[in-house]
Amino acid sequence: MKRIKLNVLGISYSQTQSGAYALVLTEEEGERRIPIIIGGFEAQAIAIQLEGLTPPRPLTHDLFHNFASAFGISIREVEIYRLEEGVFYAKLICRNGGREITIDARTSDAIALALRFKCPIYTNEDIMTKSGIVLDVNSEIEKGNFTKSYKEEKYQEKTKSTSELEKFSVKELKKLLNESIEKENYEKASFIRDELKRRKQE
Repeated sequence: MKRIKLNVLGISYSQTQSGAYALVLTEEEGERRIPIIIGGFEAQAIAIQLEGLTPPRPLTHDLFHNFASAFGISIREVEIYRLEEGVFYAKLICRNGGREITIDARTSDAIALALRFKCPIYTNEDIMTKSGIVLDVNSEIEKGNFTKSYKEEKYQEKTKSTSELEKFSVKELKKLLNESIEKENYEKASFIRDELKRRKQE
């Protein structure tokens, strides 16, 4: 069966389930997208990696990555291989030297690890046909089927935060950055980090 490579498009807030998020995957060579409902903890683990933030202490997926790397184990790829009653099933294709091992995993965990190991994500045409949609984000927002995309939401928050951060000195910003990371407020930390980068380029 034909394999299809997927990329992580982003995360949007789910209106169908309270406290849940929609992880949106998109095929690399096409317009179809797969929305997968995930929990808040898994959404944070993925968002942190997408934002390029480093928590002060390793989170669960970071610990897994560090542990595996310490013993020479890598994840070669992630495969979303089955869709049953609305549940996506995934597996990790791991390599330890010349030995290859397959491990079952929740799809949200598999994606969080794929981002950390920088390995490709695949699915098959059968799953893409069943769950893939061509999503016009703006029109779906108007219909109320989806909230604003993760990137759009973050852009609006960033614009507001940037104007507030401009009044702080570089020293104060660095202090705020450390405090935000310690408090695990990674969204605020990403805005502060971008503001520091912007000032450095001026």
